[in-house]
Amino acid sequence: MSVTRHSRRTFLAGLAALGGSGLVRPETARAAIAKVGTAAPPFSIPATTGKTVSLADYKGKIVVLEWTNHECPYVRKHYESGNMQALQKEITAEGVVWLTLISSAPGEQGSVTAAQADQLTSSRGAAPTAVLLDPTGAVGKAYGATNTPHMYVIDKAGMLAYAGAIDDRPTSRRSDVQGAQNYVRAAVQAVESGQSVKTPVTRAYGCTVKYQ
Repeated sequence: MSVTRHSRRTFLAGLAALGGSGLVRPETARAAIAKVGTAAPPFSIPATTGKTVSLADYKGKIVVLEWTNHECPYVRKHYESGNMQALQKEITAEGVVWLTLISSAPGEQGSVTAAQADQLTSSRGAAPTAVLLDPTGAVGKAYGATNTPHMYVIDKAGMLAYAGAIDDRPTSRRSDVQGAQNYVRAAVQAVESGQSVKTPVTRAYGCTVKYQ
């Protein structure tokens, strides 16, 4: 399908999805669904700090996107085992940007206020660069995020290098973290070394994103 041919249709659909909030720029809507090997859809949405964060702010850096829902058993698996926090700290220590996104609609499972999101970050010892709020789901839909967790790696040139699951153990059992193949770590390492990601696309597992 040609993005150019359908750009106006996609743009109008995206504006409808925004509900007039103005929190996400129209270019996000034009992106359709992101594909590995193409430019990552740009976005500008609020962080829990109240500051608007744009993907363009991190031009020239590797960026990891993590879709989350703190009530999802699959997300809890990775946080209660300490796996997600350890990965965040390991990767951000290397200069990689980690953005955690919450696309749960108001009133749906996983929906939180900025203060609640910050409390979760603190209580779990999480270490993302920022937590971003996407209650309209516009950014999540532009990336094609279907599950929590759903992970993406963007290279320094702004191209999507990986999309899919965090690892190869699609269960909610904490014991399965041990010995799992972590796709995100492998993708970041490949991008850092200038190599192609061996497994650039996998099927994300977890709870469905609770869009409006």
